[in-house]
Amino acid sequence: MVEEVEKSEEQKTNDASKHRGVRSDGEEEERRKEGGENGGGGDTSPRPGKDITKRHPLEHSWTFWFDNPSAKSKQVAWGSSIRPIYTFSTVEEFWSLYNNLHKPSRLAAGADLHCFKNRIEPKWEDPVCAPGGKWTMTFPKSKSDTCWLYTLLAMIGEQFDHGDEICGAVVNVRSRQEKIALWTKNAANEAAQMSIGRQWKEFLDYNDVIGFIFHEDAKKLDRGAKNKYTT
Repeated sequence: MVEEVEKSEEQKTNDASKHRGVRSDGEEEERRKEGGENGGGGDTSPRPGKDITKRHPLEHSWTFWFDNPSAKSKQVAWGSSIRPIYTFSTVEEFWSLYNNLHKPSRLAAGADLHCFKNRIEPKWEDPVCAPGGKWTMTFPKSKSDTCWLYTLLAMIGEQFDHGDEICGAVVNVRSRQEKIALWTKNAANEAAQMSIGRQWKEFLDYNDVIGFIFHEDAKKLDRGAKNKYTT
């Protein structure tokens, strides 16, 4: 699940963050050199007493969860194989984790990788998720890596107008395709859900129609559940 990341991969993720609301460590350093913290191009050397390990807190803490396909086959109850990986609450912690986790294209078929607000479990039964639903995007096999990153950056960077409605996101890796779903709290709030769906497509430059399914319908009807909203 954890891998060593080459500099080229780290540079790509740093570049991707520039327009998604979460700066990487390298970009933050560049901003300081351009005058952000020192008032305009002055001496950028550490000052006495200055904290050079300053952290940049996120508005919420988030937890990565992993559902191992090999563990699923040994479990009876749905969701019992989902395990938390790590909880992060700063920009630096996010990049440290992201740069050392396998991207969706490197995960085995059947794997699910989740990123949810801390204390919200990625399950229909969670009391916060239960009255909600999800928007879903579909991608060809091994083609969701960039959109997964942009989804995470928009989400933890609080780029959505109705960000308080968002529970988290999950990428599902399957043998023929990959899906990214954005889970929300209150499915009946159509205005908020439509806003989230439209903004998500804009952030990812995704042109296909996406649908929103209520969790309650999914529990009752499984694959027969129909989209309540589309955009």
